[in-house]
Amino acid sequence: MVTQPRPESLLPLPAAVFHILMAVADEDRHGYGIIQEVRARTGGEVRLGPGTLYRSIQRMLDDDLIVEVDERPAAELDDERRRYYRITPFGRAAARAEANRLQDLVRLARASGFTTRKA
Repeated sequence: MVTQPRPESLLPLPAAVFHILMAVADEDRHGYGIIQEVRARTGGEVRLGPGTLYRSIQRMLDDDLIVEVDERPAAELDDERRRYYRITPFGRAAARAEANRLQDLVRLARASGFTTRKA
């Protein structure tokens, strides 16, 4: 039996990976859909390029953070060339661990006087 590493062993997650995990947290998405979702969630501040996206996706598949799924939307809403991705329970745990790590970092920054804005 192969044991999975602890989610914390992947921290800190690269920003692109964290954004991709958030983009697929609530529904399966294809690559361009992920790019659009990240852009929308960040108000256009983060723009994933295709190279970054697909290199990140490959690493995320290898690390069991996401899986490629066979379920597809209705044919009239889909392009058969698209690949759809879904977050795994391990990916969800890793994203949660990263969010907690970032929250702790912001708390430390506030305590040091670097920020006063409430999250």
